[in-house]
Amino acid sequence: MRSKNFCAVLAAGALAFGAAACGDDEEEPASSGAATATETAPAEEGTDVSGLSGSIRIDGSSTVEPLANAAAELISEEGAQLQVTVGGAGTGDGFEKFCRGELDISDASRAIEADEFENCAAKDIVPVEVQVGIDGLSVVTNKSLEFPDNCISTDQLKELLAPGSKVKNYSELGEGFPDAPVSFFTPGTESGTYDYFTEAALETDAEQRTQNVQTSADDNQIVTGISGTEGALGYVGYAFAEENKDNLNILAVDGGDGCVEPTNETIASNEYAPLSRPLFMYPSVETVKKPEIAGFLNFIVGENNQTITDASGYIQLTDELKAKSVAAIEGATPVEAPAE
Repeated sequence: MRSKNFCAVLAAGALAFGAAACGDDEEEPASSGAATATETAPAEEGTDVSGLSGSIRIDGSSTVEPLANAAAELISEEGAQLQVTVGGAGTGDGFEKFCRGELDISDASRAIEADEFENCAAKDIVPVEVQVGIDGLSVVTNKSLEFPDNCISTDQLKELLAPGSKVKNYSELGEGFPDAPVSFFTPGTESGTYDYFTEAALETDAEQRTQNVQTSADDNQIVTGISGTEGALGYVGYAFAEENKDNLNILAVDGGDGCVEPTNETIASNEYAPLSRPLFMYPSVETVKKPEIAGFLNFIVGENNQTITDASGYIQLTDELKAKSVAAIEGATPVEAPAE
């Protein structure tokens, strides 16, 4: 399995390839001209991508960023002449850029929300939702913390992180929890990871406590903060937790049916509830008609999906989900307007 460490190497300029996967976020404004419709096909075995050329601007979720980078590297190795720039500004900031017409694809670790959909509609941009993988949010701690059974329940997560929480010491969670002051590193409000966690685990309307919490849209910064701060706890995407498991404790989560560790199997089966989640890429109905965009997306959701998700630390799509994603790409299917 390839490690997603190659992204850091690329960012440092140590490795170059045709698809410039770890590009900066300073994209040129997107063309306002409509793309010519083209007939696309799923990335079946033996599909030749060497005829694909052009540039693709991607930004958004830092969780999906390594998957986009892995896809850009692999499609380059297969002979595509694509210049792919990938940013990790966060899901919310990615949708802002996308709805201003600055991106070809917006990466997202949650589904598009009603206000984002409306912002796009105001610019005559219609998103197409393409699921590209499956992730499990991992609750992680500094190595100094030892929890009973290395597990935390969603009720205890609410005690710690719900808006207005006044918990100051982990010992307040109950018998066996360490006598240590709380400290948190989490994604911020611009992050789809934040949105998903606060809604799925905390059951709030995208809110969490602010006291003793440092936030970032970059999972790497969160991992650095937790691993370097005694007594720290936070949550990141599964890939980032796995990559840093030597420096972090990865907790099992009890969503009501007992403690379940995040693994490929438990995430894919949704046994790791409520913290299993889909990962998306959003082109528009116009950009997805471009051969380079359709070809890149089909490459991700087709026969290469396991290779790409393995390389980035995520879980491959089921055959049913692959078929749904291919149909969305081929049909340039507009996503339904989200409920308010």
